[in-house]
Amino acid sequence: MKRTVIAAVALLLAACTAPTVAPPPAPAPAPAPAPGAEQGTPGWEITHPGREHAIEGYADRTSALPGDTVRLFVSTTAARFTVTAFRMGAYPGSAARQTWQSGPVPGRVQAAAVVQPPTSTVVAPWQPSLEVPTAGWAPGDYLLRLDGDNQAQQYVPLTVRTPSNAGRIVLVNAVTTWQAYNRWGGYSLYDSPSGRKAERSRAVSFDRPYQARDMQGAGDFRYFELPMVRFAEGLGLPLGYATDVDLHADPHLLDGARAVVTLGHDEYWSSAMRANVTAARDRGVNLAFLGGNEIYRHIRFAPTATGADRLEIDYKSFTEDPAHLTDPMEATPEWRSPPFPRPESVLLGNYYQCNPVHADLVTANEQNWLLSGIVHNGQHLRGLVGNEYERVDLSVPTPRPIEVLFHSPLTCGGKPDFADATYYTTASGAAVFSAGTQYWICGLDPGCPESGADPAVHTAVTAITTRLLRAFADGPTGTTHPATDNLAALGVH
Repeated sequence: MKRTVIAAVALLLAACTAPTVAPPPAPAPAPAPAPGAEQGTPGWEITHPGREHAIEGYADRTSALPGDTVRLFVSTTAARFTVTAFRMGAYPGSAARQTWQSGPVPGRVQAAAVVQPPTSTVVAPWQPSLEVPTAGWAPGDYLLRLDGDNQAQQYVPLTVRTPSNAGRIVLVNAVTTWQAYNRWGGYSLYDSPSGRKAERSRAVSFDRPYQARDMQGAGDFRYFELPMVRFAEGLGLPLGYATDVDLHADPHLLDGARAVVTLGHDEYWSSAMRANVTAARDRGVNLAFLGGNEIYRHIRFAPTATGADRLEIDYKSFTEDPAHLTDPMEATPEWRSPPFPRPESVLLGNYYQCNPVHADLVTANEQNWLLSGIVHNGQHLRGLVGNEYERVDLSVPTPRPIEVLFHSPLTCGGKPDFADATYYTTASGAAVFSAGTQYWICGLDPGCPESGADPAVHTAVTAITTRLLRAFADGPTGTTHPATDNLAALGVH
């Protein structure tokens, strides 16, 4: 990125770091009825995904408040099917607890996918199949499992969001990124049936099932997010739950929150999402970014016939996006791109670099409060850098003071580089941690495939993350643990 970016975003950076007096923290709420106190439900996993289109569905919203009624749209070759709701979390004996089950529902094969011009937007123009009542459901992340009498199964994800996040650490599901990569109907924001990226979608709709990573309808939740949800619940801290669509739609979502945590792949951000998180930070709300490619794509939303904010728009180009003529600040090149570059480093501290890569996470700052007594300088945490990564890059605006905690050598695209996990603090008292790798959350799983299930990796990552979340739960962490800049000592420039 050229240094001309600095002038373009100087005012934004100044505004984000202007001295702000943090309000007194809200009293910490009691944790919700501890999931760990209730027995988990075994057998929640899909064992018979079935053939393509054997059973699949979507909900009329990405999140609901407790008590809302959610409509499900299901298409299946089964004569009958049932829906079972599992709350995902830290339960004895299982990652899930059954909270609700429907009776048998008549099945039918619904209309074929429709591709809407000129954006190649795929929708499933289906009729609702049933209503799901959420009265009495605890806030959290749910998987609604569809079970057909044809032995086919599929998930529909649903977040039951917290009515008030005052005093809570808010876990944000990155559903905009799940949707960007969703290939159901042949098109995503990356691909087309022909394989030609030029024919990809310019807008994707939540009015269709997910067809992504695990091919089980849950988006990227099980891979990038569930290990963190289980881990955080196991700590017994007050948690809040939301999607990034909620973060976009509700400027008061983070009122009184202690911290916001975005999960393993949180790439697609709207202007409102970014503004709301920045404003929270500048009120003293701590931030944790546990991925390696956040705030990279600029999106905007539009309604569909199903509801508000159901269409996610990203042309990945300023001049191709019609909004460049009518509302240029809402056109959708990457956040870092001209003519209005606003790089992610302003909020993250580090800056996206490259993929794919797989390397060790290497300790560089054992004196930092997060690492002290857990790891030592030069210690390798096997395989935790990847698939995408970030590092500090002073050619773009970077908050100071900032500490690099892990400075990990690697090679990506034939070029030697480093991945940096960072920590900075602000005048408001907020602290911001950015893992700089998508595999941090994998390290919370004792069976993490990226580390080869190395127990030393699991021990270190869980200890550091525990220390981080417990401190963040106490309020503005920068007041007790201010960052001490170490870029010069590491030769970072």
